Amino acid sequence: MSIVAEAPAAETAIQSYLVTFIVRRFDPETDSEPRWVDYDVEMYPTDRVLDALHKIKWETDGSLTFRRSCAHGICGSDAMRINGRNRLACKTLIKDLDISKPIYVEAIKGLPLEKDLVVDMDPFFAAYREVQPFLQASSAPEPGKERRQTIADRARFDDTTKCILCAACTSSCPVFWTDGQYFGPAAIVNAHRFIFDSRDDEAQVRLDILNDKEGVWRCRTTFNCTEACPRGIEVTKAIAEVKQAVLKGGR
Repeated sequence: MSIVAEAPAAETAIQSYLVTFIVRRFDPETDSEPRWVDYDVEMYPTDRVLDALHKIKWETDGSLTFRRSCAHGICGSDAMRINGRNRLACKTLIKDLDISKPIYVEAIKGLPLEKDLVVDMDPFFAAYREVQPFLQASSAPEPGKERRQTIADRARFDDTTKCILCAACTSSCPVFWTDGQYFGPAAIVNAHRFIFDSRDDEAQVRLDILNDKEGVWRCRTTFNCTEACPRGIEVTKAIAEVKQAVLKGGR
């Protein structure tokens, strides 16, 4: 019996497209105002906006400046406005955008612009630190033991543990754009994570901080923050739960 090898199936070439990116550029050494610059980039549908920015920087204009690190949606460093919406460039696929029109890319709003797509994150992290986002317990665990917690207690704040501090939610908030003192959604989310942690003993301290005039009561419940979160955190819900805890005088 003879065995006839089958011919390998013909590979189907993946079609590429010429995509126009319009990037808002700003060099503080030469520009008095930001300017829009066009770039035509050969892209595949499964490429990401971050891939396009790499191509522009490596092949067209090495002066283009942006942040990125892990490129897998974990570090949160490449948050930017893409077609008017806050997104992570590493998670935004070309096939999910309308490439029949130019793709607009600019820095996130509400934070001082440093260069091109890079903003000064110091005000964002200052608000984050102010809500004391770390475990504060009045007693030590038993020697050699962990602080025990039920599954239900852990689930209570599970959603807000997902924050990667990308600032997409905070910089999508119109209150944050107009009020430089507002803590912003990300800080409140990280306070929520410890306010509702059964192992923590300083929930009231954080609630007092967020009961300030620039705290949770500045939220106007527009849901911009929830829509912008690349991790799917129900940010507006978390803020509402902190408001309720403030009114009740504790969790």
